[in-house]
Amino acid sequence: MVERFTLSRKLFIGFNYVFLTILSLICLMPLIHVLAVSFSSSSAAAAGYVKLWPVEFTLESYKYVLGKDEFFRSILMTIKRVSIGLIVNMVLTVLVAYPLSKEVQKFRGRTIYAWAFVFTMLFNGGLIPIYMMVKYTGILDSVWALVLPQALPIFNMILLLNFFRGLPKEMEEASFMDGAGHWTTLWKIFVPLSAPALATITLFTMVFHWNSWFDGLIFMNSPHNYPLQSYLQTVVIQQNFSSASLESIAELQKISDRTFKSAQIFLGSLPILLVYPFLQRFFMKGIVLGSVKE
Repeated sequence: MVERFTLSRKLFIGFNYVFLTILSLICLMPLIHVLAVSFSSSSAAAAGYVKLWPVEFTLESYKYVLGKDEFFRSILMTIKRVSIGLIVNMVLTVLVAYPLSKEVQKFRGRTIYAWAFVFTMLFNGGLIPIYMMVKYTGILDSVWALVLPQALPIFNMILLLNFFRGLPKEMEEASFMDGAGHWTTLWKIFVPLSAPALATITLFTMVFHWNSWFDGLIFMNSPHNYPLQSYLQTVVIQQNFSSASLESIAELQKISDRTFKSAQIFLGSLPILLVYPFLQRFFMKGIVLGSVKE
């Protein structure tokens, strides 16, 4: 049977398309503006001539950013942090969320443990105790100082916990009847069915580790070990040109603070923009559609 759209239905669909298109453009305009400023000359950016298209196109800001060894060293540090941090965060999140998703009858003390984790979201020891903990555990000035203090993201754990609780219990019972234990049920039943939730948490984790900059300044004694965002922050805020060579000063005259910041903002957000489309398809995917047959 062919569905026939009435005039009001067509107007409603058309309005939705126009509204969502305008909303999408509004969301993209700031990023387009930043990209245009990064490709514009320093004089055009300072005068405010740049809108959504580069004025006096130049690559000097990118040449200055990409021409430094410190930049690539900080990228490698960030990639190491994201890789290790993603593995540690995801494994601990899954292992903690699974037992806490059980009923109290199956896991006595579940409520106490759950509230203990929630308490850490509301209160923490503060910066000085965390720094002392990192220092006296011997991980200061290493990638582990950036990963272990945030080893278990409580917010992500709560999201996955609630997702696990929404999965059909018949599947878990069938797994136990077939002789599987909790470990097999977790990794062969719960984890595959939780692809949308895991993809969302993965994106949250990657964005957190990629964008973090303050902990790099605190836990890294040597600037050579700074992650990307910490390095870019020191370049923008704490740049010292007193010892710069004549060639460097001449090069800095071709760029401005605004074009340089725009270039580093775009380079810092580019990896996440490239990863997001590959994870987006999981957001709209059915969770357990067709998994349980009546």
